[in-house]
Amino acid sequence: MPGLFTALTSGLLFPLHERLKQHTTVAVRRGLEASQWWPPERLQALQLERLRALLAEAGRHVPYYRSLFSAQGFEPAQLQSVADLQRLPLLTKALIRAHTADLQHAQAQGLARFNTGGSSGEPLVFYIGRERVSHDVAAKWRATRWWGVDIGDPEIVVWGSPIELGSQDRARAWRDRLMRTELLPAFEMSAARLDGFVAAIRRRRPKMLFGYPSALSHIARHAQARGQRMDDLGIRVAFVTSERLYDDQRATISGVFGCPVANGYGGRDAGFIAHECPQGGMHLTAEDIVVEIVDSEGRALPPGEAGEVVVTHLATRDFPFIRYRTGDVAVLDDRPCACGRGLPMLKEIQGRTTDFVVAADGTVMHGLALIYILRDLPQVRQFKIVQESLHRTRLLIVAESPLGAALQADIVRQVRARLGAAVEVVIEPVAEIAPERSGKHRYVVSHIEAVNSGAPAPAPARASTHA
Repeated sequence: MPGLFTALTSGLLFPLHERLKQHTTVAVRRGLEASQWWPPERLQALQLERLRALLAEAGRHVPYYRSLFSAQGFEPAQLQSVADLQRLPLLTKALIRAHTADLQHAQAQGLARFNTGGSSGEPLVFYIGRERVSHDVAAKWRATRWWGVDIGDPEIVVWGSPIELGSQDRARAWRDRLMRTELLPAFEMSAARLDGFVAAIRRRRPKMLFGYPSALSHIARHAQARGQRMDDLGIRVAFVTSERLYDDQRATISGVFGCPVANGYGGRDAGFIAHECPQGGMHLTAEDIVVEIVDSEGRALPPGEAGEVVVTHLATRDFPFIRYRTGDVAVLDDRPCACGRGLPMLKEIQGRTTDFVVAADGTVMHGLALIYILRDLPQVRQFKIVQESLHRTRLLIVAESPLGAALQADIVRQVRARLGAAVEVVIEPVAEIAPERSGKHRYVVSHIEAVNSGAPAPAPARASTHA
């Protein structure tokens, strides 16, 4: 049973907060908690109904799709099944960049500007309306409740995006305190900072940890090295997202914190695609998102075969994501889950990874510390950061326009501010960056073996070693 404060927060304070923001989150979550138990056939019928409505709205009020449907001879009203989506071309990041204005609903109001976290090395700007926010928050809320965690339960979030970290104004800070959420920055992983993280987690005694699997496993290993017990805090679940979860990370996080690990899959652009339930099923948010697994030609693949994840988010009428290429690789599952939910499942998720990088003095940092230097530069279309050694890092950059000397100098300055003043930073313009075998572009590759294996990085003799 939830405590009195949690019940008050989830039942009164948070619903009031969402109503003031004109969000329908509470009603959507209640609907999702009912529909998750529907048989697959009923869920498929709901998907088709909502898909027709989205396509009809896009065809009438979104210039890009009005033109596309006309050129393709596509009539949303004639859609007979979700499979008919394959008559439409895929939506790519390049198309969104080229048609950003035309992808907005003519009557859209209150759109918020968003950008991707940069994991593919291709920054993307897009817009989200209140409907999409409501459905995304509701999807995450439903998933945390699977694990006995509700809004208002104490939570530690280990995150690295400046979108969150840079917006801790008074209102947001007040809200986080009210909701008992504490945000820890995942950029720098020095020994002193990690000691502080361990102390903060022990002080907060959270019901849930939320963050990158690489960051949470790094904190867990640090606590182990310090001989600090962390499995006596009553943590119910560690939710991980934004990266591929490896078996050794799951085992480390679970073993140190004494709780199960729940994988979450999604992104700022694609939404909350899937969440793991206590029985181990990676359930798709089928009420809101149509997921296709396609081959290199864009043709749908059956369950059991690996291909690119393509999503159609059904709550994006203000800025539609229809057959959007995520760049991720996954495999559909056709088995039912032991939990009894009718939601379809993913069998495997491939191609997501975020590495740490190491400063010259041995300080270990999340790779995002370097990504955000390049991600929002309008001149940069794609990039890859290769840390060849503690003393040399290459930046492969596909530029939309030439990088001036002043801009290059500023990039080098920012990288050195994180890695060390004496580090050689080489900017290498390239025509293209080939994807990994998984099909996704890795944005950071570190060749420092100790970090990639999970061990502390060696430091130069003149500096102390930081875990």
